[in-house]
Amino acid sequence: MNNTAPFPVGPDLASHALRVRTLPGWSDYQDTWQAMAAFTDTRRTDTPDQLWLLQHPPVFTLGQAGRPEHVLDAGDIPVIHVDRGGQVTYHGPGQLVAYPLLDLRRLKMGIRDLVRRIEQTVIDVLADYGIAAVRRDKAPGVYVDGAKIAALGLRVRHGCTFHGLAFNIDMDLSAYQRINPCGYAGLTVTDLASLGVHRSITEVGCDVSRVLAENLGYRGTTSVEPDQF
Repeated sequence: MNNTAPFPVGPDLASHALRVRTLPGWSDYQDTWQAMAAFTDTRRTDTPDQLWLLQHPPVFTLGQAGRPEHVLDAGDIPVIHVDRGGQVTYHGPGQLVAYPLLDLRRLKMGIRDLVRRIEQTVIDVLADYGIAAVRRDKAPGVYVDGAKIAALGLRVRHGCTFHGLAFNIDMDLSAYQRINPCGYAGLTVTDLASLGVHRSITEVGCDVSRVLAENLGYRGTTSVEPDQF
């Protein structure tokens, strides 16, 4: 891994593994959202953190401060108003969605620090694939030559996070033409396949979970049952 911005490792996590839950097929957005919220609302101080990896069927999501005019022509793709930060984005097949369900108090971490570590995780994974990527100030996400390849929107409740990362792997990118991605008119969006890198969702999910665990200070990852909601 090419970790260009190493982070301090918390001693409380060094002997623990981040639990990774990989959901098969396409996970309904509403069901997943409700399940994340339920997990967050019922977790205790000793509940292990989890990372959920999945794909959604086509859907546009509009964040809490999202402006409807950024949805230009939804057509037959549903638009869902959600309780995360950020404007409008698209989810669909060929995109890795990673939802970190983390206790920030236990991590001794603020939300800005977490956002930076998630962005750095994508940057590190792309570096391993031979792609140079960057973050932008005041525009969360990861960019390659000015095109956005990963979007990020989180919610914090009771000191714990849900929602998360959308990383474009091999998608039909035409859906982004129906919106102003993340609220930016004319923003170019790309994916791994368009950059000449061909990896499966499973491969990228494994890389993202491994690197994120490192950047959060965990000793590694462990899998949990991929039961449906």
